[in-house]
Amino acid sequence: MSHDEANKSVSRREFIKIGGAGAIALTLGSAVMPVEWLGGGEAHAAPNDNTKLQFNQEGKFKIVQFNDTQDDENIDRRTVELMEKVLDSEKPDLVVLNGDNITGGCDTAEEMKQAMNNVVQPMEQRGIQWAVTFGNHDEDSTPKGGLNEEEMLKFYMAYKHNVNEPGERGITGTGNSNLLIRSSKGSKPAFNVWLLDSGRYAPETIANQNFEGYPTWDWIRLDQVKWYYETSKKLEEKNGRKVPSLMFIHIPLWEHRFMWYASVDGRSEADHARAVAKHQIVGERNEDECPGPINSGMFSAILARGDVKGVFCGHDHVNTYHGNYYGVLLGYAGSAGFGTYGLPGADRNRLRGARVFQLDENTDNVLVDTHMVFAKDFGIDLTANDQSTAPEPIPANKKQEKIVK
Repeated sequence: MSHDEANKSVSRREFIKIGGAGAIALTLGSAVMPVEWLGGGEAHAAPNDNTKLQFNQEGKFKIVQFNDTQDDENIDRRTVELMEKVLDSEKPDLVVLNGDNITGGCDTAEEMKQAMNNVVQPMEQRGIQWAVTFGNHDEDSTPKGGLNEEEMLKFYMAYKHNVNEPGERGITGTGNSNLLIRSSKGSKPAFNVWLLDSGRYAPETIANQNFEGYPTWDWIRLDQVKWYYETSKKLEEKNGRKVPSLMFIHIPLWEHRFMWYASVDGRSEADHARAVAKHQIVGERNEDECPGPINSGMFSAILARGDVKGVFCGHDHVNTYHGNYYGVLLGYAGSAGFGTYGLPGADRNRLRGARVFQLDENTDNVLVDTHMVFAKDFGIDLTANDQSTAPEPIPANKKQEKIVK
């Protein structure tokens, strides 16, 4: 597979034409890799004690996931309109901007900040708490604009209603962290949200072998898996029980790809029909899932711990499905961004939307429902054109004291 060496921008449609990499990834996933490619460093579990997130008096909590807003400083006005209408309709307690929040096209640091400001203002203006993860496109403007993901995270964290933590040090990625949601009646956590950086792109080579013929996106590295596993155990030890949770990553796991057909190699309509019945799949799949070339082992760790109730991603803009894969919900949130690719032709913007999660601390799993809401539900213009607008000024009242030094 080829990609632009200057900005690592990959055409998803080109990947769709390749296909057939699922079985290969299983072989790669079992390979023993040198430490430098796994991220290195010792993972230290450090559960955070975020006190801002709490179930309401009825024991309810709602999360909204926006994925792939993916625009520069001149954002398509409908992306903001969608976000605003979803927030006003759903009134969530937490919003997760799950990667590819911005993309290339910004020529300066100020323009990168304007692009970021565009997608956080809907929450800031409503006083809704929010957090980000990073995707493969967030640093597309870095060569010209100069801000890397660590600097972007500091910028996001300076907003009043942001609840990101600096992230675990010494492991792969930026902002790997967990957010504890307190129960309605006290300080004990009733739920947990994992935020993981799934990276950008695979290295050019491993052991002098390139990735021609394989997908070239990144994957969750072993040190991140280890950090999740250790932190999960510490949370259980501290609270006397496993804390149910959701995990947000931008790039899907290979298990997302396997679930649609309930198979590694079978890709037939009969395979999918079996999968729908077996895994209770709901939603659309309009492009092949695009994980990295290596199976990270994260799903195996999740099964071993038994606390994660769902793993949700973006990356593949025109996939909106979710299903139950051996007791863990796997799914997509589609794309909220009108300025990036969508379906072909006049249908380009039909699936722009967001995912909603309903939590109830009075149930065993806590996660009681998840579903998509779409721009079409709110009467937003779905015309397949560009409606970019100039950026709003960055507010002066950002909570500068929260910037990580």
